Amino acid sequence: MEERPETELISIPATPRASTPEALTPSGQRSPRPPAASSGAGGGGGGGGKAPSAAWTPTSFISPRFLSPIGTPMKRVLVNMKGYLEEVGHLTKLNPQDAWLPITESRNGNAHYAAFHNLNAGVGFQALLLPVAFAFLGWSWGILSLTIAYCWQLYTLWILVQLHEAVPGKRYNRYVELAQAAFGEKLGLWLAVFPTTMKLFFQIVCGPLCSSNPLTTVEWYLVFTSLCIVLSQLPNLNSIAGLSLVGAVTAITYSTMVWVLSVSQERPPTISYEPLSLPSFSASVFSVMNALGIVAFAFRGHNLVLEIQATMPSTFKHPAHVPMWKGAKVAYFFIAMCLFPVAIGGFWAYGNQMPQGGILNALYGFHSHDIPRGLLAMTFLLVVFNCLSSFQIYSMPVFDSFEASYTSRTNRPCSIWVRSGFRVFYGFVNFFIGVALPFLSSLAGLLGGLTLPVTFAYPCFMWVLIKRPAKYSFNWYFNWILGWLGIAFSLAFSIGGIWSMVNSGLKLKFFKPN
Repeated sequence: MEERPETELISIPATPRASTPEALTPSGQRSPRPPAASSGAGGGGGGGGKAPSAAWTPTSFISPRFLSPIGTPMKRVLVNMKGYLEEVGHLTKLNPQDAWLPITESRNGNAHYAAFHNLNAGVGFQALLLPVAFAFLGWSWGILSLTIAYCWQLYTLWILVQLHEAVPGKRYNRYVELAQAAFGEKLGLWLAVFPTTMKLFFQIVCGPLCSSNPLTTVEWYLVFTSLCIVLSQLPNLNSIAGLSLVGAVTAITYSTMVWVLSVSQERPPTISYEPLSLPSFSASVFSVMNALGIVAFAFRGHNLVLEIQATMPSTFKHPAHVPMWKGAKVAYFFIAMCLFPVAIGGFWAYGNQMPQGGILNALYGFHSHDIPRGLLAMTFLLVVFNCLSSFQIYSMPVFDSFEASYTSRTNRPCSIWVRSGFRVFYGFVNFFIGVALPFLSSLAGLLGGLTLPVTFAYPCFMWVLIKRPAKYSFNWYFNWILGWLGIAFSLAFSIGGIWSMVNSGLKLKFFKPN
């Protein structure tokens, strides 16, 4: 193709039309034009050369010279606005009340804090019950169910991290808020609060009871409650990062100690790895369902993911989900290093002779005379320290709801005395319930079924309802199927837990802690 001469390109007049009145020009006056070169003499010495064109061509089609009086200020405004949006973020609508509440009062969290909080919330005494589930499932089904549950809950954890800022201009700082956005105001509140409250209730009240049987006296409960109340005076979620680090370290340490001490001792002479046989097929099915409920209950902490992420700053260039996911990946690597060895090592050491109380009870029952008392005491003490740390992070949403109710009514932040009063009241309510209902350790399978949707089902439904993937796409089918499978498993595990309680003869001894 023949190239067009350059003279044709520069001969196109680009000046404002003469008919444009001055009042209509952007600056209110005509843009200055360069003086036209005279044609004729002086143009080239009469050598027949062309005179320069009188037409003026702008050097840039983006910001022409006739906009120069305001072009530079406007450009500065746009550049400054772009920088502001990049630094401030998504123009999130801030709720002034958030600055008064424990979860959102401080937003200087980071990936390290996320790792500490997730690890502290993700490993607890429920892990010590996994060998009990293996006694009913056997090697193959036990390892398979534990692996599937781990991968499943890791996927739903990723969903929750991504949904924290799924809607522009909105941060879902609490699990209840996300549930209400997905399922509606009333249904979301009911679906989220009931299983989450049950999980918090079991974790906080049953923690020291289930994992420290040799120390279960009323005096011990009182000491434990008093320590919890003292530690709960820390004002917000970020301020307990140090306690979460202590909880994470103690969880890893006692999880490692219980399985290492167990596998290092001689196994019982009548050990067997065959699943426990029951008199009827229906009894075996219900026992397996109860065991799977125990496996599901071992995975916890999803009801705190959004709260942990709410403590982080979020901007357009640096959204909160990036450090949150980094910290969560590190935390769940160590969680796997705790859960799998406890389940596999505990079942290898005790087989189907594992007592209902879990590996810690088995260690004390089978080897209390073989292991130095100092090591046993240290193991139990680490469990207590972990329960103290877990109490703080699992109680923070409750403190947050107390203070949210107070600030919404009074339109002012809680004073230090009001905040302390809420936490003292809550601590002694837990003390009363723990002493009054000492049989809660038998409800692990049932509560595993009741609280399973929080971890395995609801996040999948939330993803579909908020993100709205293409209908009938793989993403759409995958999340709907996972969600409904979670609901079905929840019902089945709950029925299995109820059957286990009836079959074993649950003894309701009120106000008689062992």
